[in-house]
Amino acid sequence: MKSIIFDLDGTLWDSRQTIAEAWTEAIQHHIPDHSGFTKEDIGNLMGLQIPVIAERLFPDEPLERRKELMDACAVVDQKLIRQKGGKLFEDLEATLKLLAEQYDLYIVSNCEDGYIEAFYEAHGLESYFKDYENPGRTGLSKGENILLVMERNSIDQAVYVGDTQGDLDAARHAGIPFIFASYGFGTPEDYDEKITTFKELVKLMDT
Repeated sequence: MKSIIFDLDGTLWDSRQTIAEAWTEAIQHHIPDHSGFTKEDIGNLMGLQIPVIAERLFPDEPLERRKELMDACAVVDQKLIRQKGGKLFEDLEATLKLLAEQYDLYIVSNCEDGYIEAFYEAHGLESYFKDYENPGRTGLSKGENILLVMERNSIDQAVYVGDTQGDLDAARHAGIPFIFASYGFGTPEDYDEKITTFKELVKLMDT
């Protein structure tokens, strides 16, 4: 196995507080009497594609209005993430450094275009990853984006590391093993392997 593809939120970092602050600022600009968002609110949305999030947050708004509101949230959250970053999971960079010595690393996340770049910029981690993808750029599902990354990087074997049912479904769609990051936000119904801390991935990949 030469390639590891990662989910982002709940797998590499916890950006819930920063996103909650950003989305509150954005939405209250457009809807002044909106109560805003908490860290817990954002956690309940992690792993979902943006259109699904928009439907859950603004069920009474037409599609174009939902898109306008989510676009406003994206502008503010990317700005704030670049400034404040998020909470990297313990030993993240040291572990990425070790893994990158033996494996090619990638990110596939269900985020808007620009979010992964903001993650890179905030924490200086871009050099560890060979490529990345998201539905904000492609309009594809997570499973389809995994296959896209595999195809354009000539990857014939890989594992996907994530924390939600959506991550499991994506790995199954792509036909690759799923490693469950149990320290994250979700509870998938199945997995091939499990890690309870990020650094456990080094030992697991060596077995």
